[in-house]
Amino acid sequence: MSAKNATTMSPATRQCRHLRRFVAVCVFALVLPAQMFARDVRVTVVDVDLDMPLEGAVVRTQDGKDWECGPDGEVVVTVPDNVPVVLRAAYPGYEVGRVVLPRDAAEVTISLTLGGVIEGSELVIEAARPRASETVPGRSVALSGRELARSAEMGAIEDVMNAIKLLPGVGYAGTMNMMPSIRGGDPGDFVAVFDGFYVENPYHLGGAVSIFDPRMIESAQLSHGIFSARNGHTISGILDVKSKKGDTELATVELGISTSAANLNLSHPINDKGAFMLMMKTTYWAPVVWAAQGLSTFIDNERLNMVNYITTAPYIVSGAFSADYRFTPNLFLNGFAFLGGDGGGEEYNNSYGADGYTDIAAQWINTIGFVTSGLLWNPRNDMILNFRLGAGFNRTDLDANIENGLTVPYTKEFIDKFGYLPEMKDKTHYTVDNAMKMFLGNETDNVQARVDYDWDWGKGLVFAAGVQELYSRWLVEQSATTNAEYPTGVLNGKTLYTNYPVTNTTTADNHAFNTSGYVAGEWTSPSGFFETELGLRLDTFTFWGKDFSVKSAPAFNPRLNMDFHLLKNKGALDSLSLTLGTGLFSSMTDNITSLEKGEVADYELKPNRSWTSLVGVNLNFFDSWTLNIETYYKYVFSRAYRINWTTTGSPDINTQYYFDGDGNVWGADLLLQKRAGHFIDGWLAYTFTYARYREPAYAKSESSENNYRADSYFPSFHRFHNLNLIINIKPQNKFHIYIRYGIASGRPKPIVGAIDYYPVLVQETGQYIQKFKRSSYYSDDSRTTLSMPFDIKFSWFFFNKKGRATGEFYVAVENLASLFYLSQANTTFNQYTGKEDTGSTSAVYELSIPIPSVGVKWSF
Repeated sequence: MSAKNATTMSPATRQCRHLRRFVAVCVFALVLPAQMFARDVRVTVVDVDLDMPLEGAVVRTQDGKDWECGPDGEVVVTVPDNVPVVLRAAYPGYEVGRVVLPRDAAEVTISLTLGGVIEGSELVIEAARPRASETVPGRSVALSGRELARSAEMGAIEDVMNAIKLLPGVGYAGTMNMMPSIRGGDPGDFVAVFDGFYVENPYHLGGAVSIFDPRMIESAQLSHGIFSARNGHTISGILDVKSKKGDTELATVELGISTSAANLNLSHPINDKGAFMLMMKTTYWAPVVWAAQGLSTFIDNERLNMVNYITTAPYIVSGAFSADYRFTPNLFLNGFAFLGGDGGGEEYNNSYGADGYTDIAAQWINTIGFVTSGLLWNPRNDMILNFRLGAGFNRTDLDANIENGLTVPYTKEFIDKFGYLPEMKDKTHYTVDNAMKMFLGNETDNVQARVDYDWDWGKGLVFAAGVQELYSRWLVEQSATTNAEYPTGVLNGKTLYTNYPVTNTTTADNHAFNTSGYVAGEWTSPSGFFETELGLRLDTFTFWGKDFSVKSAPAFNPRLNMDFHLLKNKGALDSLSLTLGTGLFSSMTDNITSLEKGEVADYELKPNRSWTSLVGVNLNFFDSWTLNIETYYKYVFSRAYRINWTTTGSPDINTQYYFDGDGNVWGADLLLQKRAGHFIDGWLAYTFTYARYREPAYAKSESSENNYRADSYFPSFHRFHNLNLIINIKPQNKFHIYIRYGIASGRPKPIVGAIDYYPVLVQETGQYIQKFKRSSYYSDDSRTTLSMPFDIKFSWFFFNKKGRATGEFYVAVENLASLFYLSQANTTFNQYTGKEDTGSTSAVYELSIPIPSVGVKWSF
């Protein structure tokens, strides 16, 4: 440039040039030290199940540079020295892995999985609350997608709950029941959260299946200890489920086909800053029902014969959509929507005596849907703000018609005792001709909003606060036309019952607000020896319906956790820690959703409460073994229940609500786990539970079948012992064997007397008919026999080293032990003939035959 030009340069131009020079000097000053103090690290990326190097996997460092792995799955990357570094690994068809590289590490292995979370030095939760989706002693236990796939993707029903039911603290509920008891709690107290949304009734087919399809789920965390004050609405446990997310760099296709269902997942990136995923599922159980009906012709089992009454095979159809997008490094938006439906039909025909029948025609339709969205914002590097909004609904309709047309002979004993009655003169048979029509419609709508704030104050201290609002609406439409009977006196030494027609209609349109707020603080000592969390949660409840409203008193729920990390890296012992915790919890029961005006007064309404204390010991040893032992005591109080009071000689029913129920629960859980190994892994889970409940108002009951509840009793879902052994054997990289064996002690069952006849006066016809019943009463010592589920699964994995296709083919058998053993309890009988049925009712939620299944999943 000439001197003339230099002298004519404007002041603004000279300022711009000086600014560019200043920026260049600053950049050079910042970059040069990073290059001078850098180090090389060898990174190996492998498949966690096959231990196969993933050639072509991409490792991204924090500066945004990509490094591609060679044929052995290895690549050498350059990272800043003496600071923690986050590495990201991606491979088509696999979940993205993120690990923290320690300051002094020279090499690291990142294990990726199909449909799961990564395993590495440490899981990094980006823009999420602390300890989400982790196993935390004394608070929660988590399952990765890989572990879910092994346990949940098999059988007639592929369900995440099949895996959750194998965890310590979870009571055995049976094959066809996804509503378990958590550490002695009522199954109704169990709460599920899907991507931050509290799901009302997350079940298909009346609780036989959950909505949590393992091919839609990335991870699941069961919190059943002293979990953070951030969460509530339960006194038992929370299942926190995270949906699968699409790959931000590659479009993917996942296809799954099994014996009873087909799944399809499609995902596509959005400008390398996000992705969306579409997930669909449909069942086809008609062939399974047809096969079971054919099998019933060769096996004489009354429970199995029930399959012949199915006219419309049960079905489940569901779809989900997830999307996420990172606008900036500090602003992240995600959303999830779900819509599912299920149903089925039944026609039951049975004959009694020479001339009689019972016909049942029923149709069930259930629909559930919700949408939720969250905005995560980091206003500063030490702050997280999480805004979440969602809405959902659940509608269930049951339409049933039942007709009885019976001509049944009187027994000789009945004629001898009541033949003197004028209405019985010359009678040898009696006839019954009645019908029942029933419609049950229930709908629940809810809207949810919450704001959560986390602030890292430094020096190991984190402050958290939040508010939550949950609006619910319960719409009930029920009608039934039927015949009922009630005792009206004594006839020749026998209690006489009168049979009369009755029409019941129930309608309710009730609403509620559940408002919550919390504050919490977490602190970790500089040495890492001690960690603690102290929180306080406040829950209030307002309920209203037609011409009435009631409020509950605020429920204050303080919670405290303390962790002592006693030893670390002492020979074979990797770590030893002690956990202590105590806290209060509250939830509002579904028992009150049909409240009417005048039934409960202001502040008489109370949420269920529990106070739980816990002591736990956690050991990690031999690099891949974990032993966790926890013992706890839980006092349940202010437990809500209702009683339908009846009076002898009157058909009237008086419903009353009570909030004085209580219970004492204590127990211990043990988890011995072998983490991912080359040849074998799995876990052994043992649970001991002692749970007794009490409802004092039953002391006024005239029925011996119910007044036992006024004293301490074992609830119907209680089991003392639950043991699950999960083994995953890997004879070859491409071939795995999964084995699950369980032993569960029996549930309480009533002691029953002999089947005996009794007289019934039919009000409409004036005739006397003969029916049968048997007495029953509660006993602490009466239990069903052991349940012993046994499942086995053989998996073959296939992959293309040069391409993107991977997959699995499996053959499995559920309930294999039923070939030689079935749990036994009381039998049933026909109320008109007195004939005792074959088999027992113990396996109400169990299958009486083995269920084989075959499936294949493919990812590209």
